Amino acid sequence: MLIGDSQIHLWQNGKMSAQHRQIPTYSADDALAEMASAGVDCAVIHPPSALGEAVNVLAVEAVRQHPDKFCILGHFDLQSPDREKIVARWRERPGMLGFRFTFNQPHQKAWWTDGSLDWFWAACEKARLPIGLLAGGNMAALAKIAERHPGLKLHIDHLGRLGGGRAGTDDAAFADLPDMLALAKFPN
Repeated sequence: MLIGDSQIHLWQNGKMSAQHRQIPTYSADDALAEMASAGVDCAVIHPPSALGEAVNVLAVEAVRQHPDKFCILGHFDLQSPDREKIVARWRERPGMLGFRFTFNQPHQKAWWTDGSLDWFWAACEKARLPIGLLAGGNMAALAKIAERHPGLKLHIDHLGRLGGGRAGTDDAAFADLPDMLALAKFPN
């Protein structure tokens, strides 16, 4: 049986948030060694968006060196003037299967509901590009997106829990789990 890890991060000369390993670099070689020891055959790289474009480049290089081990859900600046061209040409980059976003920055929180990403959901649905989302606390908004775009493939990170230090503990961390499970009615 093929065993794949659906979310790993790689970074180089960077500082990750407190919930991640506090080491300056976690390389493809580091990941491959741990995957081998755990019996994991392949992994989806989610370049940490807080570290910018450099981690997308690092992920592409990992795919070039190990195309049978890695693929990528990458990121870009959704406010870029070239955003529609970027989406249209996304798969031209080796290993890029789709996107992954967290919307953790204050100016991004409204993007779930304000319509500013309607173009993105539609473009990804048309291009058949899946989107991974750190969607904790936004299940109602995600349900509306899924309903409006039934052909859009969605990947919900971390079991739909809040990310980072906002995740909560024990029962409180899973209080809205039924909201996430209700999304199973959609074909996305």
